[in-house]
Amino acid sequence: MSRSLRIAILAHSINPRGGVVHALALGEALTALGHEAVVHAPARPGQRFFREPACETVLVPAEASGEGLAALVEIRVGDYVAHFEKGTSRGFDVYHAHDGISGNALATLKARGAITGFARTVHHVDAFADPHIEALQARSIVEADRHFVVSRHWQTGLREGFGLNADIVGNGVDRRFFTPRRDGREQDLRRSLGFGSGPVLLAVGGVEERKNTLRMLQAFAQLRAIWPNAQLVIVGGASLLDHAGYQRAFRAELEADPATARCVILAGPQLQADMPALYRLADALVFASVKEGFGLVALEALACGTPVLTSHIPPFTEHFGQDDVVWCDPLDPGSIANGMAAVLMPALRGRLELHREAALALHRWDRTAGAHLPAYRALATMTLPEAEPAPQELAHA
Repeated sequence: MSRSLRIAILAHSINPRGGVVHALALGEALTALGHEAVVHAPARPGQRFFREPACETVLVPAEASGEGLAALVEIRVGDYVAHFEKGTSRGFDVYHAHDGISGNALATLKARGAITGFARTVHHVDAFADPHIEALQARSIVEADRHFVVSRHWQTGLREGFGLNADIVGNGVDRRFFTPRRDGREQDLRRSLGFGSGPVLLAVGGVEERKNTLRMLQAFAQLRAIWPNAQLVIVGGASLLDHAGYQRAFRAELEADPATARCVILAGPQLQADMPALYRLADALVFASVKEGFGLVALEALACGTPVLTSHIPPFTEHFGQDDVVWCDPLDPGSIANGMAAVLMPALRGRLELHREAALALHRWDRTAGAHLPAYRALATMTLPEAEPAPQELAHA
């Protein structure tokens, strides 16, 4: 089958989380390859995606959310089911979920006979205290007919945890948008965020346990012994999950060390248009996560010419070489602090720059899109309606 495909790509949110970033970029790359990719996401009236996509999108009407994560998940699943149960919203060759919410919606539609099958990208598997949420996460994975992952680490995780085989599709970075070339936003951004004269260490993803923000704060407090004017700038944090307990612990740590607290900027979510300038303003990206599907922001920072400090764990060790980034043990604040000091050393920064292009060349969205096509075509044979017999065939039936 060589014809173009009509593909419904489903994300859980309009916010710049890794899975949503991947879903939009995949839709754009598939469109560039000649397919009709339509990226869907739940949204309230007046909301829109965190950036303007270069592919078709549909904002699925989202009902008001209930109390707690379980209620929110059930409501968002219902929003998706209600949307696709209308025949006018279907007609796709392929349905592709990128998260547990949309995966459960497609599993329900499949069980009701509204669709024949679907694909699921598993960016990572979370551990939930609520057994109902845990069961919904598992259902969204095991009920899918084809599976994609962005790293070998999670390919192994699906095989060992669920007995499933998944295709590795990787990730990419838009080199036209994320670039070392300044665009004039830098000065206003520096002023509005309150950057000082010292080195700026940027952390992207907000204050979350998975992002390891508390240990990064503890490491930064140690770094200030040799860089007293350094600043730790934490951006992002738009999430459907509740991180309130971890954020309270983080703020308590800040309050216990007022001198360090004065050097920490909690900038919150930023405009996507400002992100390349923000990377360029930073002296380094600190990305010491304890769990990631891939870690797209590390690619974005490198593409903007910003050195990266990251965790010496999979999946980072799969797609970065030993000399592409500075490594640390994410469970050891001392190791993170040493990495922060190392990534600010001019000689080391120069060595990292020599490896930047080779590291980035391995990650392209057109390759990611192409890696989906064999599975898409297999799914399309399931979902295409049977052709009507030709008149002469009817005569001989």
